[in-house]
Amino acid sequence: MKSLQTDVVIAGGGMVGLTLALALAQGGLGVAVVDPIPKAKVLNETFDGRVSALSYSAVRMLKALGVWVHLEADAQPILDILVSDAGLDRNPSPFSLHFDHREIGEPMGAIVENRHIRRALFEALEAIESIALIAPAAVDSVEVAEGAATAQISTGDTLRAPLVVAADGRESPLREQMDLRVIAWSYPQMGIVATVHHERPHDGTAYEHFLPSGPFAILPMTGNRSSLVWTEREELAPAIMKLSPKDFETEVARRFGNHLGAIEVVGSRWSYPLRFHLARAYVKPRFALAGDAAHGIHPIAGQGLNLGLKDVAALAECVLDSMRLGLEPGDYEALKRYERWRRFDSFALAAATDGLNLLFSNDLAPVRAIRDLGLGMVDGIGPLRRFFMRHAGGDLGTLPRLLRGEAA
Repeated sequence: MKSLQTDVVIAGGGMVGLTLALALAQGGLGVAVVDPIPKAKVLNETFDGRVSALSYSAVRMLKALGVWVHLEADAQPILDILVSDAGLDRNPSPFSLHFDHREIGEPMGAIVENRHIRRALFEALEAIESIALIAPAAVDSVEVAEGAATAQISTGDTLRAPLVVAADGRESPLREQMDLRVIAWSYPQMGIVATVHHERPHDGTAYEHFLPSGPFAILPMTGNRSSLVWTEREELAPAIMKLSPKDFETEVARRFGNHLGAIEVVGSRWSYPLRFHLARAYVKPRFALAGDAAHGIHPIAGQGLNLGLKDVAALAECVLDSMRLGLEPGDYEALKRYERWRRFDSFALAAATDGLNLLFSNDLAPVRAIRDLGLGMVDGIGPLRRFFMRHAGGDLGTLPRLLRGEAA
């Protein structure tokens, strides 16, 4: 058994935890990242078939952290977004919404496979000696004293640091141990994820079709490929997942349309339950939540990872600013500043995605008419359309320095 000293302990080595480690280490801190899953497993193609839609402010951040150079070749820029409302086997509404990247002068972000994001983060970490990755291992408990927090890890060793950050996922054991309560519920929906190869190029266009069961997103990947994020009713999803490859492809084609020519489902398919949760508080003395440990939202707007990366940018800035004033990384006022900065934004986005899902996941004619009219109004009013584009790009409000493309 060993007792090790560092500046910050991060429980969870996912995309948020690794990005936070980079941001803090580049600011001069020593960081220990503890994760229960071996590096080789999370990089395997079968581990996670999902993609992430990185906002353009998140892309700026990854450039500032030296990650983008390892990722750009595997990233598909988002040049257009087309939003439409339709029922199965029914003509789409005449009203739709079109976001064109030329209106803001740069791509609206990028679609990247999660495994490539993880790989790029690991490659960036290799150049930084002040980050220790301890895996496979888990933080079993945290004890907070006046001078430091002590993290007991599953290897039997202990880590002492002025600050412990829980980035250990939606079911965060440390959040529960630290008695940080959440507001939570489950949606009567499941997400189905698959990759398709299509005959014609997508030209960097992302499509979101609102169907009665929920959104059906077609996200452009590199090459003539797209990722499907298919929201289906909870009672139907298991049967869909059991379909033969041919029958599953037929159901995909009904929803996909023929705008990209013939399609073929390639690789595995995944499904996962859709849940909402929001922590009532993000910090305690010497302890903070980040990423999915703090919040989980509906995937209707593709903002889950971006929300976590905003946490990273804000927390790194608050901690490093306190260090520059001669304070320690776990300074409680710095952590409270982080909480104030992030809690309202997280709540607002969580509420907005929940409301959008309720609005669009039904087939009542009066509701259809109202939402279709809303799509048409936003599409026809340039300033309003550009406001929503900037909002989706994470480019509104008081941005942390990293999201502006500057060092934290």
